[in-house]
Amino acid sequence: MSVTASSCLDKLTFDYVLPQEKSPFEQALERHLNIVSMVIYSLAFFLGVIGNGLVIFITGFRMKKTVNTVWFLNLAIADFAFTFFLPLSIAYAALGFHWPFGLVMCKFNSTLAFFNLYASVYLLMVISIDRCISVKYPVWAQNHRTPKLASLVALGVWILALVLCSPNLHFRQTISFNNEIRCYNNYGHSEEEAKLNHHGMIISRFILAFVIPFSIIVACYGMIVVKLRRNRLTQSSKPFKVITAVIVAFFVCWFPHHVFSFIELKAREQPELHLVLKIGVPLASSLAFINSCLNPILYKFQHIFKTTLLAVLQKGFMDDDIVVASNTDTIDDLGQEVTPGTIFHICEEGTLSCT
Repeated sequence: MSVTASSCLDKLTFDYVLPQEKSPFEQALERHLNIVSMVIYSLAFFLGVIGNGLVIFITGFRMKKTVNTVWFLNLAIADFAFTFFLPLSIAYAALGFHWPFGLVMCKFNSTLAFFNLYASVYLLMVISIDRCISVKYPVWAQNHRTPKLASLVALGVWILALVLCSPNLHFRQTISFNNEIRCYNNYGHSEEEAKLNHHGMIISRFILAFVIPFSIIVACYGMIVVKLRRNRLTQSSKPFKVITAVIVAFFVCWFPHHVFSFIELKAREQPELHLVLKIGVPLASSLAFINSCLNPILYKFQHIFKTTLLAVLQKGFMDDDIVVASNTDTIDDLGQEVTPGTIFHICEEGTLSCT
């Protein structure tokens, strides 16, 4: 069996051989990176659970079911599930990378991380495709975009994400390493098999989780920008700023992760890369984790949070019949669908449906 000890602080995404002896500098560096990582993971947990939890509450229980609410509900569920289990990674780092939670949780925690990765990026891709269709073919969109169709597409994304992350259930194992239990990827029983499987996982993940969805997202939003500018359908710069923010956030959060994945492949033959990985991997992992907190911000839920929370507070001080009528009007406005007559007005207003 070819054993590769994991050195990433979250122990979820990277696996390369650690040198047995660590210099005082490396030990001090590892301690400081541990602290930084745990702080970032804790922040991601706090913001991700609260932010995505609010999105789930609002889109699932306070808004009329529309195509848009289906997209954002599913996106929030994926991000919420991942951030909810971040305390396991925080505890892992705090315990010096000793995994006391057993083999089942080792497999589950790693698989959930990649399940979130695939589900999130493909939902973002689907959202960009949906918006592109709504802008370029508004009549078709008005006649065929339905919550039922959106739910079926979302279900397809979940199934695809489950299939793509399933290899982690097979490769993830636990092993006693330096008197500690490590959660790691066992890619094969021989050096050749392990190298082949490892390369296959990294390359396929880069293509399926980054190249394909990122290319489609850029293409779709590019077509939206061209359509808006060519027809002069909006005088506001807000839609373009939001589109730019979505693309930049996706790239910044995920591209470093894939870069260090490829650097990791060379770590066996080039020991000098260990220090590069030791510094870069925690930062790349932190960026990927933060992505789960950004979606509620990027997709303009701030004003919806305020409106819904205000309605909840009002409910405690008003008669039920008055509150129901008031809340229904407010939520219906927030959950409106994109139609040929409203799409560009919505974009200029910066509501949920425009970005």
